[in-house]
Amino acid sequence: METTHLETERIAGELRKAVHGSAWHGPALFEVLADVTPSVAASRPIAGAHSIEEIVRHLATWLDVVRERLDGRHRDIADAEDWHSAGDHSASAWQELLARVKDSAERLATRIEQFPDDALGDRLPGAAPSASSAYGTLHGSVQHVLYHAGQIAVLKKGSGS
Repeated sequence: METTHLETERIAGELRKAVHGSAWHGPALFEVLADVTPSVAASRPIAGAHSIEEIVRHLATWLDVVRERLDGRHRDIADAEDWHSAGDHSASAWQELLARVKDSAERLATRIEQFPDDALGDRLPGAAPSASSAYGTLHGSVQHVLYHAGQIAVLKKGSGS
């Protein structure tokens, strides 16, 4: 039996659209981030909300976690890794973080393309009960990027940018 990747190639394409653009819903993650400065990224225009920087770091972490799960690995994510600020709010640190999330997204998209369609019904290690299958986890990853892109758009408005 031949292994197919048609559906996983489609999911990888949707992830790339969510990150880079041409998504039907509106601006993708990097379209929203295009004019975000390091000071805006570190600011907290909404009391008690995460900063844009923290959201981007969180996204990079979870893009990596999903890729690891596709590889059959699971690790628990401590809050310190999941939601934190680097403390360095320089332009170079911000550019490094943007490069990290871009790399994490592309590495996941590439790994999704390699994942066989016939394994989409399998449960991945460490997956939440609501993501009952690899299919649910992969689509959830795309939805996660879009959810946070929307949050970033709101935070930008709150910061006046």
